[in-house]
Amino acid sequence: MGDISEFSKGNGYSKADLVIHGQPIILYGRLYTNYETVIRNIDTYVKEKPNSVLSKGGEVIVPASGETASDISRASVVENSGIILGGDLNIISVNESIIPTFLALTISNGRQQKELSKRAQGKSVVHLRNSDLTKVDLLYPSSNEQNCICEFFKYLDNIITLHQRE
Repeated sequence: MGDISEFSKGNGYSKADLVIHGQPIILYGRLYTNYETVIRNIDTYVKEKPNSVLSKGGEVIVPASGETASDISRASVVENSGIILGGDLNIISVNESIIPTFLALTISNGRQQKELSKRAQGKSVVHLRNSDLTKVDLLYPSSNEQNCICEFFKYLDNIITLHQRE
């Protein structure tokens, strides 16, 4: 992934910083409690601090720590710009050869998920660093095929949502 991506890290916020109204934020726990492949709606807010990391839109975020190696191998796309990206998030910005949603799906499923799980380090709390992410071998098809795969998973997500509402 190091050849097609740039990596950074969120910073400076925890659950204790949450307020009722303020600047929208994504904390790493959201990827566990309210997982979505593409995050569009934010319902957590903070008072913005200096040096906050703001999304540009289209970043892929991966938790930097978690309880188990399989938990940590989970990724979401931040669709909108201007969202604060809290601490303990690895942030991946991809080049035009890969669609962010496809990368999030690939990291969260299949061979790449297993590879990331192996790279996670620690016992009671496991950690995954950007330096670990750069070493992941990533296989991906043409942009057209990536789009088809993303649309298929979006369709499945919609069906699941409809059934959950029933």
